[in-house]
Amino acid sequence: MPLRLEDYALIGDTHTAALVGRDGSIDWLCLPRFDSAACFAGLLGDESHGRWLLAPAGQITRTERAYREDALVLETTHTTPTGSVRVVDFMTPRRGQARVVRLVEGLTGTVPMRMVLNLRFDYGAAVPWLRRARHGLSAVAGPDAVELRTAVPLDIVTGEATATFTIRGAQREAFVLVWHPSHLEPPPPIDPWDAARNTTRFWRDWASRCTYRGEWRDAVVRSLITLKAMTYRPTGGLVAAVTTSLPEEIGGSRNWDYRFCWLRDATFTLYSMLMAGYEREAEAWRTWLLRAIAGDPRDLKILYGIAGERRSPELVLDWLPGYEGSRPVRIGNDAGSQRQLDVYGEVLDLFHQAAREGLPHEADVWNMELRIMDILESDWREPDEGIWEVRGGRRHFTHSKVMAWVGVDRAIRDVELFGFEGPVDRWRALRREIHDEVCREGFDPELGSFTQSYGSRDLDAALLMIPLVGFLPVEDPRVVGTIDAIRDRLMVDGFVRRYDTDSGVDGLAGSEGAFLPCTCWLADCLALLGREHEARRLFERVLAIRSDVGLLSEEYDTVRRRLVGNYPQAFSHVSLVGTARNLSRGVTGPADRRRRRLTIQRLRAASQRAGR
Repeated sequence: MPLRLEDYALIGDTHTAALVGRDGSIDWLCLPRFDSAACFAGLLGDESHGRWLLAPAGQITRTERAYREDALVLETTHTTPTGSVRVVDFMTPRRGQARVVRLVEGLTGTVPMRMVLNLRFDYGAAVPWLRRARHGLSAVAGPDAVELRTAVPLDIVTGEATATFTIRGAQREAFVLVWHPSHLEPPPPIDPWDAARNTTRFWRDWASRCTYRGEWRDAVVRSLITLKAMTYRPTGGLVAAVTTSLPEEIGGSRNWDYRFCWLRDATFTLYSMLMAGYEREAEAWRTWLLRAIAGDPRDLKILYGIAGERRSPELVLDWLPGYEGSRPVRIGNDAGSQRQLDVYGEVLDLFHQAAREGLPHEADVWNMELRIMDILESDWREPDEGIWEVRGGRRHFTHSKVMAWVGVDRAIRDVELFGFEGPVDRWRALRREIHDEVCREGFDPELGSFTQSYGSRDLDAALLMIPLVGFLPVEDPRVVGTIDAIRDRLMVDGFVRRYDTDSGVDGLAGSEGAFLPCTCWLADCLALLGREHEARRLFERVLAIRSDVGLLSEEYDTVRRRLVGNYPQAFSHVSLVGTARNLSRGVTGPADRRRRRLTIQRLRAASQRAGR
């Protein structure tokens, strides 16, 4: 059985990532990219589907772990009846091939150790050919080859390599796993101890650029490091998660592949990076977006591959039993073919926010905006699958119409602020038309709240974006009523659910956990209303459920009291950064004070501008 998600830590090289369990087992790793087939897929099955265990061979009385400060280098200390040992896990920042390095350092006494390597390529389906090599072993399966380099003697049987050895105080051993195409020679060896120092320096240098100095700085920096680790360095694309098919309900079928780049995450990610001082990363993300959506905007997808690939066919891997029996296991995501009207608004908002923060707003960007506006003008009245990618049929989702309004509003403001040319009078009339329709069709006077879709009486936590994007002032009674209704009907044990899954709107069986970004959105709204104590209490609930190494998944199971959904989840960490910035009292430097002031002013000004 795999561990609870909280018991996994992330290591990565900005091309791919691995999940390392508290028990010393790497149960998930895709090589050479985030979206490649996994060679360790035990997370979605058991050890027969691939894992790499490195841990004491006998009884463990205590295990403690932590990342090195401001770095993506994991240190796990095991205490046994006979001594203690430290295992250091990391991936070297990618310049050539992917490497996973595992170092064993004796601390006290004598500790018997064991290593078990079960490589299973193609998500556990392909057992590789193992051979002894000069400094360890080589493993080949089709296009993939892996070498394990170590001075520890190995026992090799069909499909498995094991080792037993003893570590005494001050003694140390190293294991280096390196991937390369099977038709090419393996890369030259590295000094693993130098690699540990260099990797630590790489991450600390990156973290030192963070300009955030407010409250919860450790949580913010760890979230930013996690987001950096989930960025595909060659293109700037950001995966929503490094995993596939981790369930939103244990034992359920809501299991999706999140190793793609979602456009709606773009605004949140870019703005978080900009607010923390990472202009280069924000610009790389925007450049990735421009490449990905190049061509006819009518072909705009809601998600793309990490290099901008447009196809994401969904397949079921029936040989994998799933995380704790949660089936099916899927790769690919058919949501890529859905119509989601809100994406157009989010893309236009992204371009606008980037320009407001000083990124160059070239003519090519404006030309793309003009073409998107043509689509919004003609298509905004159409139903869609909405922000949550429902599979129960298209509807007139209120949030989707609000985001269409956002797109038109941002195009108008680009003309007003930056002097671009466009039919601004026609757009102003369109903005008013959309606004009037949403207020007429999307609001239920009896409920005193906006609803999930026109004519329904269901709620949707995405409606919390109404004041945050400036559609209506936060003090508007309709907004206050919506915030209170969501708090009363969608909040469970201090966390907010996206919507009522029993309504049948998503066309799926089963239920799901509370959605962590929505919980942060509610905290943002409460802060805007001046209910700061309530907002901070809510946000600190989110902080409290992070893993011991500061990671969040997509959702939280309030019954089992555990993280669920794909892990770690970029959207959750982006939301954490944003809400920490909005609520922080501890800003110290002038840059921090300016950014916090601008953030609050922007939200309030957008709220006051709403509907004009």
